[in-house]
Amino acid sequence: MNTKWISSILVAVFSIAAIVCIIIGNFNLAVLAMTIMFALSNGFRAKSFKEQGYVKEAKWMKYMAIFFSIASIAVLIIIFTE
Repeated sequence: MNTKWISSILVAVFSIAAIVCIIIGNFNLAVLAMTIMFALSNGFRAKSFKEQGYVKEAKWMKYMAIFFSIASIAVLIIIFTE
């Protein structure tokens, strides 16, 4: 399967999960799903930018993916310590 398809499916799954969690009223899980979605989309975008030769933009997206990954871990810790 193509990497673009996998990235699109993963981002769609986590965005749908966030919407479902908002509808249910579980906002902690919604925030977790959104931060994971942002981490994935920025990570795949960084890879795409690097392949296209946009080194500066790829570096920025990589740092954004790292930030959202750390934020996802922090949200996960908050959920488990409640």
